[in-house]
Amino acid sequence: MTEQAAAADRGAPRVLPLPDRSPAPRLGVAVVEALVDLIVSGALAPGDTLPPELPLSQQFGVSRTVLRESIKRLEEKGLVSVGQGRGRGTVVQPTRSWNTMDRVVLKALIAHDRTLGVLDELTVVRGQLEAAMAGETARTRSSVELDILRGALEDMRVSVHDAPVFNAADVTFHEIVMAASGNRLAESIARVLFERARESARYDVATPLSLRQETLREHERVFRAIEAGLVREAEESMRAHICDAWTRRRPPDHKGTQRLR
Repeated sequence: MTEQAAAADRGAPRVLPLPDRSPAPRLGVAVVEALVDLIVSGALAPGDTLPPELPLSQQFGVSRTVLRESIKRLEEKGLVSVGQGRGRGTVVQPTRSWNTMDRVVLKALIAHDRTLGVLDELTVVRGQLEAAMAGETARTRSSVELDILRGALEDMRVSVHDAPVFNAADVTFHEIVMAASGNRLAESIARVLFERARESARYDVATPLSLRQETLREHERVFRAIEAGLVREAEESMRAHICDAWTRRRPPDHKGTQRLR
């Protein structure tokens, strides 16, 4: 019998598999991130109750005040429900209750996404949002905005042989299109999705020159549609680019049989 199983038989509080302690200034952040990771990974399943406050704070090596604040952050993210009164406990909530747009939650979801399904869903949502913004930019773009976007596209052309510079110009192109649309809410959501995806090594993979050239052609199609004021063409070109770019980078052993679009 393991030490943890023996402790459970004796009615001792559950001991969680926690990472090494972080430096003191980041203790609260570390507690939140560790608990989010345990919940998202399934080590703590929906319906599970967290250990009592005192032993859990001792296990983390933090004060009970820090632990309470950390649990409050988890509750705000929708991951747990804190019972009122003695003996009610803190219960892990089902995934439908989670705030999946939260930075820490989304990062953990992607990290534990063995089938790449989360990245697939993220790409579809981002594609829809950026398509709508590209269409709005095509409808309302000014000559100044077109010049700025044209400059970003030229930066991509001249740096196609330099992957880091090309990728930075690629991001700038998207940011200009989103900002020009004037849809601040869609821009904020799409930006969060893209930033979290790029933190994943399985999303932000190195690409050969041939794929960068294909990416450049897709951006040129988006630009031509925006320049001509063709709303539907701008929407479809942007949606196709985002979904196809992910399909090209998606690891072969996880590829599905259907296109994301």
